[in-house]
Amino acid sequence: QVQLVESGGGLVQAGGSLRLSCAASGYTFNWYAMGWFRQAPGKEREFVAVISRSGDYTLYSDSVKGRFTISRDNAKNTVHLQMNTLKPEDTAAYYCAADHSVELHTTAPEYDYWGQGTQVTVSS
Repeated sequence: QVQLVESGGGLVQAGGSLRLSCAASGYTFNWYAMGWFRQAPGKEREFVAVISRSGDYTLYSDSVKGRFTISRDNAKNTVHLQMNTLKPEDTAAYYCAADHSVELHTTAPEYDYWGQGTQVTVSS
């Protein structure tokens, strides 16, 4: 059974850093691009970052480009999101997702599997 389990969320002051992790199981990890999305209360789920199957290609939303870094370890079936210079507007539940595609998709319906999310709260 497919599982994506996020961890690493928490409360941090503006300007601080957090590193999110997502542990995947139940499918062939390196056959899937991996993405991070986030959803704030009352808002739609939005794309944050995606990394290709091999890890060679990445794509970021404009709102996080230059501050966040996505990476993956195919030997450990994990994907990470390093978040630096955090802002209060980064506050949201963060979700990792798996997409059985060679392309880098930025819309949620393209993704096949989802985790339960981890909360990130950035105080001002």
